Amino acid sequence: MSTIGVIGAGTWGMALSRMLANSGHRVEVWSALTSEIDELITTRKQRNLPDMEVPTSIKFTKSIEKICIGKDILLFAVPSVFVRAMAKQACQYIPRGQIIVDVAKGIESDTLLTLTNVIKDELSVDDKHKEVKLVALSGPTHAEEVAKDIPTTIVAACENMEIAEKVQDVFMNANMRVYTNTDVLGVELCGALKNIIALAAGICSGLGYGDNTKAALITRGLAEIKRLGLQMGCLEDTFDGLSGMGDLIVTTTSLLSRNNKAGYLIGQGKSVEEALNEVGMVVEGINAIPAAMQLAKLYKTELPIISAVNDVVCNSANPRDIVQKLMQRDKRTELSNRF
Repeated sequence: MSTIGVIGAGTWGMALSRMLANSGHRVEVWSALTSEIDELITTRKQRNLPDMEVPTSIKFTKSIEKICIGKDILLFAVPSVFVRAMAKQACQYIPRGQIIVDVAKGIESDTLLTLTNVIKDELSVDDKHKEVKLVALSGPTHAEEVAKDIPTTIVAACENMEIAEKVQDVFMNANMRVYTNTDVLGVELCGALKNIIALAAGICSGLGYGDNTKAALITRGLAEIKRLGLQMGCLEDTFDGLSGMGDLIVTTTSLLSRNNKAGYLIGQGKSVEEALNEVGMVVEGINAIPAAMQLAKLYKTELPIISAVNDVVCNSANPRDIVQKLMQRDKRTELSNRF
C-alpha cells in the first residue's frame, strides 16, 4: 500500500482521499484553510459532500512540510488559480524524485501553461526538483459520484509510462478504472477547454433550447478542442477518449456540473457574478476563457463556440444574439480533408 499526501480538502480532494483510504492506502490531507481542517477533524464531513463519511483512517495536518515528507504520491487537489501558489509554498519540502499527481483542470492565463507545467515551472527554481515526476489525472469524474462509489473511469497521463502505470495501480479499484496516456498536454487541454463548452451548453439550456442544441454543442465543441490540440501537437486519440469526449459529455450534460449550472443561470438572465455566487464553488470554465482565447490567437485556430462564450461572459453580449450569430456563420464541411 502507498502513502499519499493530499494538498487540498475540497470536494475532489476529499472524495479521492476517501476512495484511496478505503483501498487501504495511508492518506493524509492538508488545506490552506486551517478552519477547514478543524471542521473535517470534528465532523468527519466535507460540507459540500454531506452524505460522505470521512474514514477515520484519514489523517489531517496543518503543516505543509509534514504533508510533503515521506509520501509515495503527492496529490495536488486545489483550484487551478491556486496551483502555482501551492507549488511555491510546498517547493522547499518536496523531496527529490517525488511523484506529483495534479487533478485540477485549467490553463494559466499569464503563461499559457497547463497545470502540471505550472508546478514544474515553480519547482524549477533549483536542481533538486529536476527528477520530480508529474502526472495529470483527468476524466469524466464528478466528486459527488466518486464519493458514492459509483463506477467511474479516469486517465493517468505522464510522459513516462512507467510512472503513469504506477499511478494507475494506486488509484484503480473496484469502482475506479484508470487508463494511461502519454499525451499530457492533450489530456490537460481537454480538461480545461471542456469546461468552457459546458458553460455554452448551460447557457443554451437557460435560454430554453433543447437536446438538438446540446448535441450540436458537444459535437462541434469537441471539434474545436481537437482542432486546437492538433495544432499544438497533441495526439488525436486523446480527444476521442475519456479525458476528451468522455469528460466533455459529463460536464455538458450533468446537473452536478458547476460550469453547466453557471451557464444555465447566465442563460436565464443572471449576471456572471450572480451566477458564480449562486453556484458557490469554483467555476473553472470562467478561469479558462482568457487562456483559450490567447491560444486560439497564438495557434491561428478558429474556436467559434469558445469565442461566443467569451463574448457573453467577458463582454456582456446577449446570449440569444450570440447563438443566432453562431447559426449564421459561413457554410462549412465536417470533413477535415476535402477530396
